[in-house]
Amino acid sequence: MKNRITELLNIEYPIIQGAMQYLSRSELAIAVSKAGGLGTIPAMTFRTPEELREEIQTIKKHTDKPFAVNISMLPEVVINELTMKFVEVIIEEKVPVVETSGRSPQELVPLFKENNIKHIHKVSSIRHAKKAQELGVDAVTIVGFECGGHPGMDDVSSSILFAKASEELTIPVIGGGGICDGKSFYGAMSLGIDGVVIGTRFLMSEEVKTSEVYHKTVLELNENDTTLILRSLNNAMRVADNKQAEKILKMEEENAGLSELLPVISGIKTYQAILSGDTDNAQLVVGQNIGRIHSVESVEDIMSELVSGFNEQHSKMTSLVK
Repeated sequence: MKNRITELLNIEYPIIQGAMQYLSRSELAIAVSKAGGLGTIPAMTFRTPEELREEIQTIKKHTDKPFAVNISMLPEVVINELTMKFVEVIIEEKVPVVETSGRSPQELVPLFKENNIKHIHKVSSIRHAKKAQELGVDAVTIVGFECGGHPGMDDVSSSILFAKASEELTIPVIGGGGICDGKSFYGAMSLGIDGVVIGTRFLMSEEVKTSEVYHKTVLELNENDTTLILRSLNNAMRVADNKQAEKILKMEEENAGLSELLPVISGIKTYQAILSGDTDNAQLVVGQNIGRIHSVESVEDIMSELVSGFNEQHSKMTSLVK
């Protein structure tokens, strides 16, 4: 496949693996990049800049293919000084692609341009996508209501956002939300976007090392088994509708503030619960497309199906044209 995103990022297929805190580590990113997509690790998984550096060097040791580092800049929970130290490591290690998210990347755009790092900014609305374009980012990722993680506060579906973004922006657009196989990959691209970001499907891969209980629990979910938490913080997050989600929602109903919620929503606590198999007490970030995912497979097999399924769907659609 060849289009603006594959050429910009120097990848074979316009498929970007989503950054999933604590769960998308080097093994997953390496596998996705080797298979022709763009593997991604999240900087905020790491406690120190040197830990991030070690993970980047592990990726570079195992593949010469492009990969990305995500920098989440949610203003409520991220220390700006640490963010800038992560940026320094990314520049020093010559990471080819960076994805920013959470707030305006204005102060980072010139840094990445000066160092020839391709810069993608993730948003959940057209207005923020346009602002990112004005700032000079190389591409935007726009995510819809059904995505896992942070779908924004507007509750607009992916299909609307993909089509509108492709019509109103001039830079390449990557779409996320609801994409888990070749059929949905084809459908998303048919709306005019240049690439896709996929999270939940890659969560259910062999390269994500968690407990067996985690994968089993998530695979039992269907499209109606997710909910949005943290709307009270204007930072909605789609997660499995389990005991942990119910606890957080109750706290929000009782007007709990950030200081009260932070110990409960801690990412490291969720990760530890996942590793121990205590999935009831973890925020299981997952998109509504989990209802269409039924097995844990290798990244190689997932990528193969995405491409073959895309081609199969294309053949079906072109057969309708006479």
